[in-house]
This record gives sequence, C-alpha cells and structure tokens, in this order.
Amino acid sequence: MNQPKILLLNFEPERSLSDALRSILETKFLVECHCQPFPETEDVAAEQLSDQLICATDAALIFVVVSGDAWRRAERLLKSAGRCCAPRPAIAVAQDVEPEQILTWLRLWATDFIVPPLSAEEVLPRALRLLRRTEEEDELCLTLKERMGLRQLVGQSKAFVAEIGKLPLIARCDVRVLIQGETGTGKELCARAIHYLSPRSSGPFIPVNCGAIPAELVENELFGHERGAYTGATTAHAGMIQEAEGGTLFLDEIDCLPPVAQVKLLRFIQEKEYRPLGSTKVRHADVRVISATNADTEQAVKEGKLRRDFYYRLNVVPLLLPPLRERRCDIELLAQHFLSKFVSEFNSSVSSIAHAALRKLASYDWPGNVRELEHVMERAVTLAEQSVLQAEDIVLPTESTPLVNDSFSQAKARMIDRFEREYIREMLIAYCGNITKAALAAKKNRRAFWQLIRKHHINVHEFKSDTF
Repeated sequence: MNQPKILLLNFEPERSLSDALRSILETKFLVECHCQPFPETEDVAAEQLSDQLICATDAALIFVVVSGDAWRRAERLLKSAGRCCAPRPAIAVAQDVEPEQILTWLRLWATDFIVPPLSAEEVLPRALRLLRRTEEEDELCLTLKERMGLRQLVGQSKAFVAEIGKLPLIARCDVRVLIQGETGTGKELCARAIHYLSPRSSGPFIPVNCGAIPAELVENELFGHERGAYTGATTAHAGMIQEAEGGTLFLDEIDCLPPVAQVKLLRFIQEKEYRPLGSTKVRHADVRVISATNADTEQAVKEGKLRRDFYYRLNVVPLLLPPLRERRCDIELLAQHFLSKFVSEFNSSVSSIAHAALRKLASYDWPGNVRELEHVMERAVTLAEQSVLQAEDIVLPTESTPLVNDSFSQAKARMIDRFEREYIREMLIAYCGNITKAALAAKKNRRAFWQLIRKHHINVHEFKSDTF
C-alpha cells in the first residue's frame, strides 16, 4: 500500500488521547498522519475549517477524537465536510460520551468507534481494514475512469477543462446533451464518459454514426422491423433503440439524418415511444439520447438540413469542445500521452521526445485535431531509429522541400503533387477515412477522388481510428 494519509481531528481539551492514537499509528505502519486540534468556533467557522482540513488533506481515513461536551462541534464539522468532498471512513474515538450518542454517530457519519484505553491490538486492525477498503474504492474509481475513457481526455487548457468539468454534473440526470466540435476533438469519448458516470453505466452504450447509414436504411437501423415488413425481411430485427434499452443512445453526425428520420426520432425523444417497420404496436424504450455534430448547427438549421424543432429537443445542454489549435498548451501533454501509449503498444525503445520536436508540433494548426496528432505520433514512434524523437521524426503536411535545383516546371509539378497528397490526407483525416464524405466535401467525383488516393499510395485504413 502506498503511504496513506490519516487525519486526526482532536476535540478534547487535553491531547492525551490524540497523542496516544498518533503514537500507535505512526510506529506500527507507515502513514502520513495529520493531527489537528479543533477549537471552539461558530458554525460558519466550523464549515470553513472542515473545507480546509478534510477536503484539502484528502485523507484516506479520519479519526475524530472526542471527549466531554465537544461532540456537538464534531457533528457540525463532519456534516459540513460531507457537502464539500468525497466521503471517507471515520472512526470516532470517544471518552465520556453516552452510548446513545455513539449509536447516533454510527447512524449519521461514523464508520466505527473506539473507547479508551487505546491499544494497538484494537486500533490497528480497524484502521488497516478501512484503509484497504478506501484503496479498493479508489482503484474501482480508477478502473471506471479508464473504462469510460476519461484518461484519454488529456488537457489543462481553460476552455477544455471547463467543458470536461461539466461531465460529472451532466451525468447525474437524463438531460439530453448536444456535443459540438470539429472532427477529432473527442466527442464520442465525452459521450461515453457521461454514460459511464451516470446511473445508466451498467446498461449498454450504443453509438450510431448517422452519416455512415444510407438514407433508405436509417429508420430500419434505428427502429428495427418485424418479420415480413418488406421483401427479404424473413426475420424480425431489433433496432439500435431497442439495443440501447436501459442505457445510452449516442447519435453522431446528426446533421446527416434525413428529414423523415428526424421527425420520427423527434417523437421518440418526446414520448419515449417508437414503432418498428411493419409493426402495428407502439413500443416504449427507456433510453438516454446524447447527440453530436461537427457542423455549424445554426447554419444547418437555416439550410434545412436540421429541423429546428429536432435541434432544440437535442440541444438541452450544449457541450462545445475546442479545436486543438485553440488549446496549444495541451499539445505537449497529448504528445507525451500518445508517446507512452505507442511505446507500450509497439514495445518500442523510444523513451522521450526532444524539445525541437515539441516546438514543431506546437507550431502546427492541426486541422484534424487530436486524432491527427495521434496519427503523427504513431507514425513517429513506428519509424523512429533513436531513443529520443527528433524534429525530423515528426512528419507534418505543411513541411516544404528545397526548390533551389529545380526548374520552374519541376518545382510547380512537385508542389502540385505535394498539395494533392496532403489535401487528400487532410480530407480523409477530417472524415475518418470515409471516401464518399471526403469526396463530397472536396466537391470532387468519388471515382476521381479515389484515383488520387491510388496515385499517392495513401492507405485509407490508417485514418479510421476512433481513439483520441
């Protein structure tokens, strides 16, 4: 066990009990023990002290030493502390206190109690048991954090932290959330975090990429169908709404939904009911809806791509994830994060990244955001021949090549070639390797776009990662 923190709150006029307790704890096993006398104060002062002592100390275990009439002040402190920080086990060490009062403490805030005379045989097993329980709970929280992906939401910039800090609050209730941000900013990770922090965490999390479903199949994928609903429907099919029962349905790229599907989803969002294709019965579903888009929603509403009533229903609580170019102070943190990830994943000998390489990363605008940075770091770790990543190991789309020895036509051809290659790569990064959507955004024929991909030997699959 790592060195735990134990806080002793002393409410006795004399320090005999607290001194004896501290001596037992510090001589028998390794702890960081804070002994704090707690004088007579008014209620407001008691709350302020509780904030400073219990919350700031971040103790794994609290001993409350009480004697005489001090039990009222002890109650005030523990009740106040419960409102400002996570609850921790507390052991009451009571002298000259009525048994009825000890029972009241056990019911309200105390995990255990000890009465003098104190002995190591009585104190240590209780303390060790509660410290182990706290450690197990902390490990459970860490596992949950890893499970929901919050460890991958790396950053310290003010705008980013402000949005991420809302996630635990949003998770408490079933309010609808619309997550907006450019491609690669971590929208699905935020949706997963909300789900796994919520009371629905034991239920399924069902992500739906609305842009990847052909328009004619959207209703079938979402609502399902009954047997015989159409030619070829030989068996019934449960839609994604039914699969998400008791959990969360994450609708990504909602601006790509056809208007008819928006209308039917609007009814489901309002009434929690839907009708599978070919069914005469209305079904009900207990599902939380979280949506996301990388589009300008106001513009999408004006252009008719997004129904206004549908947009308002989804956008109860908005989250706006900033692009990486607006949080440059996080680039180094993210680079180190991805370095550790890929070194471990590839069993690489790379140990660090040079300052020149970090400066190079920080000077780039990252149109593909965190996902693009991840790909750059993955490529650098894969191809690195030294233990320290250097600036030349970081390959960015905007790098130029000396043209001194080239003729005008050669230089022009080379620049056009570079432009085509990097433009295609950026479009594939922005649309996660979806060639159809990338070609549409580039306003090029899909066949012509694919020919450019083949011409420049671009591997489309490297852009289809969902990790941030």
